[in-house]
Amino acid sequence: MTDFKWRHFQGDVILWAVRWYCRYPISYRDLEEMLAERGISVDHTTI
Repeated sequence: MTDFKWRHFQGDVILWAVRWYCRYPISYRDLEEMLAERGISVDHTTI
């Protein structure tokens, strides 16, 4: 995916985060926790 060129995370991880954030009424901290459960270390301020 060239749309995510120069990004820190892979394109599929970015799409997961955006999909979850848009689909469910969750906060960035909730999203951070969901990604951590899947083994992806990210801070809520970088989302």
